[in-house]
Amino acid sequence: MPLRPARCYTHFSGPPYTRREYIPGIPPPKISKFEMGDAKKHYDYEVALVVEEAGQIRHNALEAARVMALKRLTTKAGENNFLLRINVYPHHVIRENKMLAFAGADRLQEGMRLSFGKPTGTAARVYPGQVVMLTRVFKDHLPIAKEALKIASSKLPLPTRIVVKPLKEGLSASV
Repeated sequence: MPLRPARCYTHFSGPPYTRREYIPGIPPPKISKFEMGDAKKHYDYEVALVVEEAGQIRHNALEAARVMALKRLTTKAGENNFLLRINVYPHHVIRENKMLAFAGADRLQEGMRLSFGKPTGTAARVYPGQVVMLTRVFKDHLPIAKEALKIASSKLPLPTRIVVKPLKEGLSASV
């Protein structure tokens, strides 16, 4: 698994840090909604964004992907012609040992002594084949759903693929 530059929290090792009752000062996740659109309609297709590598997705990356997919779906398909759902929740608490980076900072910080870190955000741990985001649409909005999830995948730090699944009999997956 090659490491990519500028990805501080994407790959993980060790158990998740999730026990909120013992961790003071966890910032709330930025994701405002996990399900958008109309869930009551009977759609033709389900388009899913599937992760191909194990890793962590920060809560602000999930929110950015959600906003972009929702914007594309509402402008192109209409307000209530889809269902968009985020399938992962950022449980894992991310810590950071903040270091001062200016002249004379050596008297103000401890370096690696007591370097446990303070909570700075949360992340969702995902594994290969896991669905991060899915949308359900009618047949005529299928290209719009694919485009929306492609735009959303550009906001995520892990490689993804788009999987189309027909929900009704007699529909083909390759449209």
